[in-house]
Amino acid sequence: MAATDAPPELSFVVPLYNTGEGIRKLLDAFRALALTESWELVLVDDGSKDGTPAMARRLLEDFPAPVTLVELARNFGEHAAVLEGCRHARGAIVVNLDDDLQNPLSEAIKLFHHLRDSDAEVVYSYYAEKKHHWARNAGSRLANVCATFLLGKPRDLYLSSFRAMRRELIGRIVVYRGPYPYIDGLILGATNRIATLEVLHAERSGGESGYTLRKLIRLAMSLLFDFSVMPLRLASVLGMLLCALGGVILAEVVIEHLFVGRRQIGWGSLMGALAVFSGAQLLMLGLIGEYLGRAFLTVSGKPQSLVRSITPFGKNPSA
Repeated sequence: MAATDAPPELSFVVPLYNTGEGIRKLLDAFRALALTESWELVLVDDGSKDGTPAMARRLLEDFPAPVTLVELARNFGEHAAVLEGCRHARGAIVVNLDDDLQNPLSEAIKLFHHLRDSDAEVVYSYYAEKKHHWARNAGSRLANVCATFLLGKPRDLYLSSFRAMRRELIGRIVVYRGPYPYIDGLILGATNRIATLEVLHAERSGGESGYTLRKLIRLAMSLLFDFSVMPLRLASVLGMLLCALGGVILAEVVIEHLFVGRRQIGWGSLMGALAVFSGAQLLMLGLIGEYLGRAFLTVSGKPQSLVRSITPFGKNPSA
């Protein structure tokens, strides 16, 4: 759209990663979208290696709505890709959904209307039945439990990547430029006007999830070390408990020496105690080192994401 045109009412932000032929189904679904409000589509390719950007360019030549294709220089992860997409979205409301169409567009419209008609700043979806692989479901449940404990998330709130956000909230979270973004942590720190809506979750039509065990671990570490100091506090509590335990053991040794006499101390118990205390020290050093390492990478300017190209398509594409 030209700079003088009014921004659309709704922006869809969709991260792409090795989407392949699935990009055709995704764009066909958007072509068939019947929506009276003005809308745009922002696609963010997160370093795909299967030719997804080239395929998207071919399919977008005659797209009936404004589209912005953002191509990242390499794979930075879903959260970095979504944040980059939000920086290029101009809608009053932004709906974030995956590229596999497990979140049907009809449900995305429900999120949009629910947020528009409420005073909330973000609407999270939740599912009566999730169609993800059991391992990903387990990872999601663990992440939600950790977010409740570490970030003060309400217990009844399910953190889903299928969400709708107002422009005002988008403006607060996109200023974050740290190298390890966690969008839900940013949202929870930026607003308390949160609503939820039950939506349908469809079976995956093809391909495989881009979430690997490595990526889930990286996401969990971002939650732990970038948005909470709780691990350091737990390490302090562990240190105090081990000091107390050491004091009790020392008192027992003194009392035994005074009232029972010297006895042969077992090698196994001694080595076990050394292992416990040494392991606790290494754990605390590791926690401190992780915080220092991430602080160093942030201060040294490690990029959250790097954009290779931005290409507009569709009717009246954005400049």
